[in-house]
Amino acid sequence: MSGVTTAAWIETVPPQDADGVLGEAYGWQAQRLGEPAEFTLLGSLYPDLVLERLRLYKVVDETPSALTHEERLLIAFTVSLLNRTPHCSSGLLHKLRDAGVPEGVISDIEDDPGSPLTGNIRLDHILLYAGKLTRTPGDITQGDIEVLRRSGLSDLDILDVNNLAAYYNYINRVANGLGLRSTIPVEHALNSVPS
Repeated sequence: MSGVTTAAWIETVPPQDADGVLGEAYGWQAQRLGEPAEFTLLGSLYPDLVLERLRLYKVVDETPSALTHEERLLIAFTVSLLNRTPHCSSGLLHKLRDAGVPEGVISDIEDDPGSPLTGNIRLDHILLYAGKLTRTPGDITQGDIEVLRRSGLSDLDILDVNNLAAYYNYINRVANGLGLRSTIPVEHALNSVPS
């Protein structure tokens, strides 16, 4: 491994010093990236946390709902923009472009992530819910869930929207709260766990 460095505000364990659970977690991610990601290093003082974060990402990412890949990316992107998390939003931007999401949709969300108007009512309702859960989670009501149902989402789809938004709110707060403000290179973004 080339020795990933992070500009985080806390100490991290470099890959060459990792063993046991931490070595396993770093190795798991290095299989895809060649080295552990900066975000992964943030939990390295508590190896079990690193491993559980990677497992949580995997299970959230594999929710068997009917959401499209693009919808899932746009939920994560919206949340990361609202939380002003350049580390996550930069990686998601690479993934959106790689997935062929139109630049107009991306720029509309970048311009106003709190009130997206993509021209797709289903997507707009999904992103409005994710935004509300991010900014004012205590204001979510059963009516917000009914809007999603009327937009064609099943309860599993709604669970997926909720978990994706909640997961990205969590990792955004980890990154922002510990000083990880770097941007993700395209080659890492397209293979990363988590983003």
